[in-house]
Amino acid sequence: MSGVLISAGELQELLAASRPVRLLDVRWELGRTDGHRQYLASHLPGAAFVNLDTELSAPPGPGGRHPLPAPEDFTESARRWGINDGDLVVAYDAAGGGSAARAWWLLRHAGFPEVRLLDGGLRAWQEAGGRLVEGEEIPAPGTASLSWGHMPVADRETAGGLASSGVLIDARAPERFRGEHEPIDPRAGHIPGAVNVPAAGNLEVNGRFADARVLRDRFEAAGVDGTKPVAAYCGSGVFAAAEVAALAIAGFDAALYPGSWSEWSSTPGAPVATGGADG
Repeated sequence: MSGVLISAGELQELLAASRPVRLLDVRWELGRTDGHRQYLASHLPGAAFVNLDTELSAPPGPGGRHPLPAPEDFTESARRWGINDGDLVVAYDAAGGGSAARAWWLLRHAGFPEVRLLDGGLRAWQEAGGRLVEGEEIPAPGTASLSWGHMPVADRETAGGLASSGVLIDARAPERFRGEHEPIDPRAGHIPGAVNVPAAGNLEVNGRFADARVLRDRFEAAGVDGTKPVAAYCGSGVFAAAEVAALAIAGFDAALYPGSWSEWSSTPGAPVATGGADG
């Protein structure tokens, strides 16, 4: 296992060896509300469903569409998912790891040491011959001891200043970055000085993360060199977590800007840039 990913084969071996593993199904996609229904239809045996909107986020507000949850609320959620100290937590989804990465990032932020993303998600599990089950699974409450603040976080002011002091990565699709299309937030465009490295480009055609060397080359081409501070944002801080995960695979530490474009574009007077090349 890498420090971020676990393959379907590795997960199957650990489960067969009776290693304490807690599986989290984090199916969520922008514009869809049927993640739980998808979970009920088929999920990995033993997986608990995680609601990104209510358990991995606080209610929408001035801080954006998906602000970070309060620490005490997140601890309560993690225990409700059945997480105990000493477990290996594996998060997965069915859409390239974007929503699962939000759970990965938050658990790391809360100081939980053993958490991985299932590389390739549900598709990879099925391709490896893994079985699926139906219905709700409610684990016994866990007793995980969590704290807060173990991953770097950028606020709006810090993110805005990285154009001159570091590298600010916009993980959204190129057309949103350039301001040609904005489906949900108040204004179109990007934070001035940001560079566009779409999170979708970190994946191979099979939905798995590209090799670490490929990812490193991609981020180095965007100006990331390991000497300057780096932060990532997206629409509302979800897919930016997947960008942080890809940066970690490539060997770079990066902060998450949780408010992302949903906060920035809603802030009166915040400057907006349009156009520019994608990454």
